Amino acid sequence: MTTRHSRWERTGADEHAAAYEEARAALLLGQMVHDRRTELAMTQAELAERAGMTQPQLSRLESGGATPTVPLLARLAAALDADLDIAFRPHNSVAA
Repeated sequence: MTTRHSRWERTGADEHAAAYEEARAALLLGQMVHDRRTELAMTQAELAERAGMTQPQLSRLESGGATPTVPLLARLAAALDADLDIAFRPHNSVAA
């Protein structure tokens, strides 16, 4: 049996970093929905009805407490009179 002495492994920092990134993405997505909704002068209840969801579900999404499915994102985009753009882009790399 081998003993691992890496502080990173002992503290579970890699797991914390992944959870942090997921939370950050959820917050950013929620902020985008909120910003577009307020730009259109819509209440949460109005947007929720247009997107086929409940107001508490929308509130949770806007606060970063929920991760929406792709079909829900498509409904939200339509309800927000917006295009949904999902893409894979390569990370920026520094030329050697």
